[in-house]
Amino acid sequence: MIPAMVPNTLQILSDGAMLAAIGALGVAALRDVACREIPNRVVAAVALAGVLRQVAFGAPVMAASVAAGVLLAAGALWLRGLLGGGDVKLLAAASLLVPAAAVPALLLAVALCGGVLAALHLGLRGRIAVPRHADGAWRRILRCEAWRIRRGAPLPYGVAIALGAVVAMTRPGA
Repeated sequence: MIPAMVPNTLQILSDGAMLAAIGALGVAALRDVACREIPNRVVAAVALAGVLRQVAFGAPVMAASVAAGVLLAAGALWLRGLLGGGDVKLLAAASLLVPAAAVPALLLAVALCGGVLAALHLGLRGRIAVPRHADGAWRRILRCEAWRIRRGAPLPYGVAIALGAVVAMTRPGA
């Protein structure tokens, strides 16, 4: 067999973990919009995918150290009431999804996505209407979100964390 044709097991592990993480991040974002909570089991799935990616990268200890730093820094923001507890845990878990050197890029991507989310919420305040063709749970979620936006409720920052993590994970070199 030609060596170039043999699949790289670590690359397959990394790609599979990335796909699983994208799914879990999507669930986290949707749950944050719907309920303003991010379940611990979803955060655990993201963290597990991150650990698998770090094993593939060959630097799990360094990544765990950086993730602990992110957890401490985000925890300080939680203590000041600037982030929710689920957001703190999701951000720390998401920091495991990229190499340790790419965590600043992840944090920048999350911040930029958060800015877009905030601008969207401000722009929609007073202008959002629930479409009549939406039905069931989607209609309730949209109605609740419209109500939250009109009243200036806190942002579902799990959406920004999820989008920022996907951007950081899928950029070349990550």
